[in-house]
Amino acid sequence: MRIGVQIPDFTYPGGPATLGADLARIARAADEAGFDTIAVMDHFFQISVVGPPENDMLEAYTTLGYLAGVTSRARLLVLVTGAIYRHPGILAKTVSTLDVLSGGRAWLGIGAAWNEEESRGLGIPFPPVTERFERLEETLRIYQQMCLGDETPFVGRHYQLGRPLNRPLPLTRPYPPIMVGGGGEKRTLRLVAQYADACNLFNAPDLERKLEVLRGHCEAVGRDYDEIQKTVYYRFDLGAAGERAGTVVADLERLGKLGIDLAIGQVQGAETITPLEIIGRDIIPAVADF
Repeated sequence: MRIGVQIPDFTYPGGPATLGADLARIARAADEAGFDTIAVMDHFFQISVVGPPENDMLEAYTTLGYLAGVTSRARLLVLVTGAIYRHPGILAKTVSTLDVLSGGRAWLGIGAAWNEEESRGLGIPFPPVTERFERLEETLRIYQQMCLGDETPFVGRHYQLGRPLNRPLPLTRPYPPIMVGGGGEKRTLRLVAQYADACNLFNAPDLERKLEVLRGHCEAVGRDYDEIQKTVYYRFDLGAAGERAGTVVADLERLGKLGIDLAIGQVQGAETITPLEIIGRDIIPAVADF
């Protein structure tokens, strides 16, 4: 099993004046500690489970471009992009650019989007859920086509691209891996089976059942279930001095037995650096063979 960190909160004591330096310090520490992946959210307002909407929130892909320059090994992704936030041709170009400039470390994490408040607040059209999933599927098709260098015009129900040119192509072949986030059993997990290289599910009591649903979708579309990387969103709370590290390792062993390949999520107190160092020293080596 591999470990990843998502950085969901950018409200630090120094405020915007030191935010760049603070973020670089966190990302470098995670990179040096051996974290497999560094992720940020795709939100423009802070979400309620983290803090009030007025808290500092950075735009995701600008932030990942910055992190690419201050790290050297960890993979970089948005957990996860809202498909309606960016035109798919621009999104494919953005992820390709990140992959080239990071030396082949980009992933596309994507979902159908859910935050109507920030969409309305910023004037982003927020269609009904059925249309959002239709747009997500077209976005996945466009992304794969553009990253493969296919300039054939794309004509879909929601998007029409006359010449989907994408140069330079991403370094990662055939394209930076696709992670589809969410556990919707009828639509989201079907899209994982059809298009994705990884899923991202919640560490919840129904996790095992979600994996079985995904297996069923894979069988229905002729996809090898084992080809898909299974990831969970996991909140790492090690305690004030790392006293819960053993409990976390035991919990990750449980997830490993279910076939989870990557546990990624918020590290409580990451801005102090110490929890990142403890994970690098005590947890990453311990779970490597799970």
